Amino acid sequence: MSKRPDTKETVLLALELLRHIPRNSKVSAPELHKRLKDAGLERELRTIQRQLKMLSEHFDIECDERSKPHGYRWKENAKGMALPILSEQESLILTLAEQQLRHLLPASLMKSMEGFFGQARANLEPFGHAQREREWLSKVRVVSTTQPLLPPKIKPGVFEEVSNALFGNRWLRVDYKNAGGKEKTADVMPLGLAQQGPRMYLVCRYEGYENERSLAMHRMISAKASNLTFERPKEFDLQKYDDDGRFGFGEGKRIKLTFQIEKGAGFHLLESPLSLDQVVKEIGDLYEISATVAETAQLEWWLRGFGDAVSKVRGTRISE
Repeated sequence: MSKRPDTKETVLLALELLRHIPRNSKVSAPELHKRLKDAGLERELRTIQRQLKMLSEHFDIECDERSKPHGYRWKENAKGMALPILSEQESLILTLAEQQLRHLLPASLMKSMEGFFGQARANLEPFGHAQREREWLSKVRVVSTTQPLLPPKIKPGVFEEVSNALFGNRWLRVDYKNAGGKEKTADVMPLGLAQQGPRMYLVCRYEGYENERSLAMHRMISAKASNLTFERPKEFDLQKYDDDGRFGFGEGKRIKLTFQIEKGAGFHLLESPLSLDQVVKEIGDLYEISATVAETAQLEWWLRGFGDAVSKVRGTRISE
């Protein structure tokens, strides 16, 4: 005889379902079953179907029975699931967090938080009481240090599949077109996700290989997470991968860089050094800069950007 779920479990399931029911689209019981499973909440499909039927009878939720599986959504002008304990300060923090974390958290986690994000936005609406908190959103901004570019478009569904595979340590099949236009289908082990300016990159290992590669998300034609899991390589460290200059098109080599730069062009390097061991010498109207850095194509582009203001560039590779 199956164990009857207790009241607490029933309430938690109902709350989770309410948070996942959309306003402007429809969701089916099988889709909700998968979302809850991805979020770590295991329930039978029949249990979810019974809960949805009950919720649609007691809340402003409509059920589209014209086709199977049935679709559920909040009715137009429905208040949805209110979170009255969310203060104005918490609403501000959540709104800022949503803006910055949208592409850095698994899609399943972002969806599970949609109820909180929606209530936070509602608390900061123009006719609410949180005037100071609402004003703060127009007082802060993350700005680019380079020429601003619009982010390349990522094909629908790709980010969700990639982030879910990364979150669950599952193999991922990708159809990828490189910068040269060559297409390839491969099974990869997703290891990390990074945002570099307007672009998103997946760090992964191709099946049968031990080295890591970075794949631009916008060049993925399609992506599909497998049900097969893998053991994450203990030696892989995303921070070290970044420190080695891999996102700057390097091979993990480090050099002792020395160059001279006109004081007007190089003053910012006194405030924002290239490395912890940076040494600066004044030579007339020039600074001589010495620092240990990753040897990358990005470094070369950066130096060239100064034009004639930079001279006597030397780089000595450091033996490992």
